[in-house]
Amino acid sequence: RVAQVDSTVLILGESGVGKEVAARLLHKYSQRASGPFITVNCGAIPENLLESELFGYEKGAFTGANREGKAGLFEIANNGTLFLDEIADLPLHFQVKLLRAIQSKEITRVGGTKPKSIDVRILTATNKDLEQMVREESFREDLYFRINVVPLNIPPLRERKQYIIPLTYKSLKNYNIKYNTNKELEPDVLDVFLEYSWPGNVRELENLIERLLVTSPGSTIRVCDL
Repeated sequence: RVAQVDSTVLILGESGVGKEVAARLLHKYSQRASGPFITVNCGAIPENLLESELFGYEKGAFTGANREGKAGLFEIANNGTLFLDEIADLPLHFQVKLLRAIQSKEITRVGGTKPKSIDVRILTATNKDLEQMVREESFREDLYFRINVVPLNIPPLRERKQYIIPLTYKSLKNYNIKYNTNKELEPDVLDVFLEYSWPGNVRELENLIERLLVTSPGSTIRVCDL
């Protein structure tokens, strides 16, 4: 139901639960599936480059700028989906500019004067408590309510243990293909997996399967290999 509409979605969950996987599924099953899916890690872009990266810039906007100017990620995502991951890491002064772009569906390039219309669906994600950040005034309340139209909470792996065994076999199959091996799991390993708390969630599970596959000496991965 959420994929079929253009509502803004806030995907919540601990690190490694698969927030980007959920975002890609929302795009895949949307009416924008033939358009671009652009991911932005808001915490990975230096603060002084955020505006030019997201909104683009006109030629000669600043020293070192491309002579032809450059389209920002909002423009590149036009007619598709823009996924703003780690949105809690956006600096306060830029949050108001993002809010304006989302509400008006227009962006203005750095050094430009003419707004450009954009047709983009916004998906956001964070592993932080935005409500607490709003109370502490480290995240704008108006932006929070604008992106929190449909909250989608992805529980940690320890709260959905029925997924552990299927995910384990899926990862084992993928890495057996990748490394041209044919290793199996001793049943006792699965018992250990079901008892473990998986603080790193699905990402930790996938990494552990890869590690076991490449480091275990025999054709069967055993509990002692853990």
